[in-house]
Amino acid sequence: MKWNLRWAAANRGIWRPSDLMPAFKEVGFTPSMSKVSALWSGTPVTVRLDDLDLICAALQCTVADLLVAEPVARKTPVAQDEGLATAAGESPRPVPRRSTGAGRPRSLPPN
Repeated sequence: MKWNLRWAAANRGIWRPSDLMPAFKEVGFTPSMSKVSALWSGTPVTVRLDDLDLICAALQCTVADLLVAEPVARKTPVAQDEGLATAAGESPRPVPRRSTGAGRPRSLPPN
């Protein structure tokens, strides 16, 4: 999960990470500026649950407002001309490359 601190801060009228420090001090939360910058930029940061409650109190939001689900990578269909054979519902299997120069084909990797 990623943090979406900027959205919650913008709803409160906070537009810069340095403006978050006074809002955090109001509720008794004193993080380092580097942690605030990391939260602001969406960088993965470890936050204790107690601190998360204080962040939510300072921004007047819920935990769900701060979290953003990361997108799921979609699998693209593989064309038959790429050398991968697929059956319905099976994952593609590797096909040995052409000769390595020794006159014999390469072997398949173990399953």
